[in-house]
Amino acid sequence: MSGVIPRHVAIVMDGNGRWANRRKRPRVFGHEQGVEALVRTVRACVERGIEYLTVFAFSSENWKRPEEEVSGLMSLVLVAVSRHVAKLAEEGVRIRIVGDRTAVSEKVRASWDKAEAATRDNHRLVLSVAFNYGGRWDIVQACRRAVADGLTSDTLTEAALSRYMALSHAPDPDLFIRTGGELRISNFLLWQAAYSELYFTDCLWPDFDAAQLDAALAAFAARERRFGDVQAAAPASAPEEA
Repeated sequence: MSGVIPRHVAIVMDGNGRWANRRKRPRVFGHEQGVEALVRTVRACVERGIEYLTVFAFSSENWKRPEEEVSGLMSLVLVAVSRHVAKLAEEGVRIRIVGDRTAVSEKVRASWDKAEAATRDNHRLVLSVAFNYGGRWDIVQACRRAVADGLTSDTLTEAALSRYMALSHAPDPDLFIRTGGELRISNFLLWQAAYSELYFTDCLWPDFDAAQLDAALAAFAARERRFGDVQAAAPASAPEEA
């Protein structure tokens, strides 16, 4: 893969349920296949030199889903940790969990702690899994922590508040991918994605693979990132002498 490679890629992994429904299977089956797609994507990112990958696994709004599906997702967390963490650790992946941990069970929190501890010393790729996360929640919790630390209106700057965000360990995403055909960011990384390049694809998440990633990377490489600036005009060519 040639061209400009983003340092940080964020992904809304959408379409698991629809993928399963089209195959007349339970929605949880789609989520299981989504985990396999995530593992493929992590390895593809490592191979392409991407340093940070952040994925939206469970939003703070997903508690509204049927109880059976939510329960299945929680069980899937435990299975995914036991099945994949050791191998990812060997491949140099560091796992970070971002989100509100208070609403999940002690067993799930323990599995997260295990995954983070097992991969703490890795630096090849930082995989941040957003679970029970919402962009608005992230901004509010950052403000509360900043105020608790004594920051005032005079000292609260963008840079200061960024240190309290859930993703403070990573640079802002360069590329924001959403699968599943929807054209919205759904309360994901509202603060961090201010200047991210957005890429939407109809591909349902369980079908996402290295080729799909490369298509997103190619689109990213073709874009001009100005961050509010303007591109300098090319110098005029000198007139040819007679």
